[in-house]
Amino acid sequence: MPETEKHPLYGVVLILFALFFFAGLDATAKHLAQTFALPLLVWARYTFHCLLMVIFLAPSMRLKLVKTGKPVTQVFRALMLVGVSLLSLAAFRLMPLAETTAILFVTPLLVALLSGRFLGEKVGIKRWLAVLAGFAGALLVARPGGAMTGLGLIFSLAAALCYSIYQIQTRQLSASENTFTMLFYTALTGTVVLTLALPWFWRGPWPSPLQALQIASLGVYGGTGHYLLTRAFRHAPASTLSPMMYAQLIWATLLGWLIFGQLPDGLSMLGMAVIAGSGLAIALIERRPRVLESTGAIRESR
Repeated sequence: MPETEKHPLYGVVLILFALFFFAGLDATAKHLAQTFALPLLVWARYTFHCLLMVIFLAPSMRLKLVKTGKPVTQVFRALMLVGVSLLSLAAFRLMPLAETTAILFVTPLLVALLSGRFLGEKVGIKRWLAVLAGFAGALLVARPGGAMTGLGLIFSLAAALCYSIYQIQTRQLSASENTFTMLFYTALTGTVVLTLALPWFWRGPWPSPLQALQIASLGVYGGTGHYLLTRAFRHAPASTLSPMMYAQLIWATLLGWLIFGQLPDGLSMLGMAVIAGSGLAIALIERRPRVLESTGAIRESR
């Protein structure tokens, strides 16, 4: 029996913990973004992620970690994720954690629309209905008078668009490229680009020891979360785990309330539920092993 079918309950537990780490990453970054420049925080996220991969994977994989037949596509895909990281963090700085996370979850809806043009997939009536319902949910969250701001909404939607392009390219590369190589290129590209850009954007203040530890924890949160996510999909099939992805909305709501005292109102909660339901509907329509990418909930380096 394949390993992915041996311990499905264990896989569910692992993915719930992974999503908690991802929500913790967003909450910590939101807290730090009130004091520090966004490029510094995103640089720390990518740099520590890159270091973790070098420490734990380079000794065993060696040159396989960087070997790729499509280096340009790998780098462009990674740049899209850098854009996601910066734009989503800018949105988190301006808006509540839960509502912003919900808007970012329109990514699978955008992927469903773009898959016809870029992947040659048929976008049937069921997909269209799920997409329209999801956007209706997004309108409930982003309605006038809610917790969203105009600029924050622009940042979050731009992040979702970049993330959908990233997901499309992930699908295109996954057929021929090693998963860990793809992960390494996102971490390496983000580290190099932001290291070069950091002197132009960061003017202080210098972090205290506690703040430096919090900044370093961004990489730990992301690296640990993705490791647990990868392990989860080795123990249970994607069709079992994909509905669990939207548990991140629950974690984001809980952390937003406990840390920032921000709790979505009734209409926002309804909109979040509609977005989650639409994403799940698309996942069920597809029912393919690549549901992991289509949910748009994976946080490799954001």
